Amino acid sequence: MRDFPSCFGESGVQVSDASSNSSKTSQNLVTCIYSTHLCGTSCMISITWSKNIMGQCLSIGVDDSNNQSLCKVDIKPWLFSKRKGSKSTEADNTKVDVFWDLSNAKFGSGPEPVEGFYVAVLFDFHIVLLLGDLLKEAYRKTNAGPPPHNATFIAKKEHIFGKKIYCTKAQFCDRGQAHDLMIECETIGLKDPCLVIRVDKKRVMVVKRLLWKFRGNQTILVDGLPVEVFWDVHNWLFDSSMGNAVFMFQTCASNEKSLMWGSSQMLTEPQLWRLGFSLILYAWKSE
Repeated sequence: MRDFPSCFGESGVQVSDASSNSSKTSQNLVTCIYSTHLCGTSCMISITWSKNIMGQCLSIGVDDSNNQSLCKVDIKPWLFSKRKGSKSTEADNTKVDVFWDLSNAKFGSGPEPVEGFYVAVLFDFHIVLLLGDLLKEAYRKTNAGPPPHNATFIAKKEHIFGKKIYCTKAQFCDRGQAHDLMIECETIGLKDPCLVIRVDKKRVMVVKRLLWKFRGNQTILVDGLPVEVFWDVHNWLFDSSMGNAVFMFQTCASNEKSLMWGSSQMLTEPQLWRLGFSLILYAWKSE
């Protein structure tokens, strides 16, 4: 969770990307962040799906409200095994159990399963996070009932690839509607490149004179809610060896938005998550 963008400046957004020096073979991953409670205090659960030549991988981390790691469970590639199972550990004197079944999971173009699976995280034998569509199987395997309050989906980080058009599915709030998100930007051979963002094929944002506005922010409306879009396409325009641009879609109340870019203070990740839902996209140009 520590490589999420977290630095906002007065004249736009300076988005740090700790992954920019990684090889592209390691960038086929999606990280989702959920907020819940452990022993009465707030904590965050990170679910990271990744894919390599050995198969799919799953990593689950639990951090406290100060962004300190409490525990981590890694499920290695299951190309030949470990498609279902469980692991136990402890966090802050609390037993943490992880159950998963991906033996019949179906995957799309990315490393994140879309159906036919479940992943359950339990604190002291109580489900705090349940993902997937095999709910009955998860309750039967864990011997636990539905959680009184499932963890809240607060952030997602994803790597996307393209030459001119970059597409993904976007959910801008917990349990919100899924939208088709498209980022268009042609930078090769153009004196005046332009950035276009579409939601469900509808054009919601256009940035002209991109050579001068390679970093910035702008508000769009999605489902009637304001969503602040931050972009940093410096590498696309001026450093092709790096290759990636960074976009963040942030939902928050209007009084909180002014706090974010009205000052030059650094915001920690827990502070950032409390402002609303964050979708961070690392957009890589394909060869």
